[in-house]
Amino acid sequence: MTDSLKHRATVRAYSDRPVEDALLDDLFQAAFQASNTGNMQLYSVVVTRSPEGRKALAPAHFNQPQVMSAPVVLTFCADLNRYTQWCRQRQANPGFDNVQSLVYAGIDTIIAAQTFCVAAESKGLGICYLGTTTYNVDRIIDCLGLPPLVVPLTTVTLGWPLNPPVESERLPLEAIVHEERYRPYSEADIDRLHEAKEHLPANRRYVEINHKDNLAQVFTDLRYTKKDNEHFSKVFIDTLRRQGFLK
Repeated sequence: MTDSLKHRATVRAYSDRPVEDALLDDLFQAAFQASNTGNMQLYSVVVTRSPEGRKALAPAHFNQPQVMSAPVVLTFCADLNRYTQWCRQRQANPGFDNVQSLVYAGIDTIIAAQTFCVAAESKGLGICYLGTTTYNVDRIIDCLGLPPLVVPLTTVTLGWPLNPPVESERLPLEAIVHEERYRPYSEADIDRLHEAKEHLPANRRYVEINHKDNLAQVFTDLRYTKKDNEHFSKVFIDTLRRQGFLK
């Protein structure tokens, strides 16, 4: 298992082979056995299979092609609605309409999503996380009919790989692991830890075609700009207020 995890890769192109219901249910059973806060399981998953449903979701994910090519699109949501209803129906006074509750529900949601993905890849399926979920969270809520106290946090496309997946580069362990206390990075550390990544032919080409001086500028000037980050932050905060987590 460790070796397969070390060499896993994201899949963005899928064959037209369907994912059977029994297999999907088996993967959910595995995912939902994952650790979670208080055994409350404060998450829900919306399964989108139909072409119409995927077409409706696609604009919220900037029309990434895997939304339409994948046979299954899964939207993992932090869900305090179900637990709140259960409490009220048992004459218990719920207090889950706040940021702290959303944080631990969010952590549990991502743990469940990642456990699902590991289980799926162990069966030969391919997955791709869509980071766009929290960008257009308001549009996804409307598209999926999510009630108050439910917030989508990540989306996973799922299917059988069309081609063998290709691994992406990763930073060395030294860049990420800190012993006992956080170790500040010197300028020399930053240069050394990113050197291999920056000199990969694919990344050098990426810089060239985008007419930038280096890889960092591609990310700050084009991919994840300050303007976009601030805009989508406002959308997310406004949506949290709309969904009942902020007063």
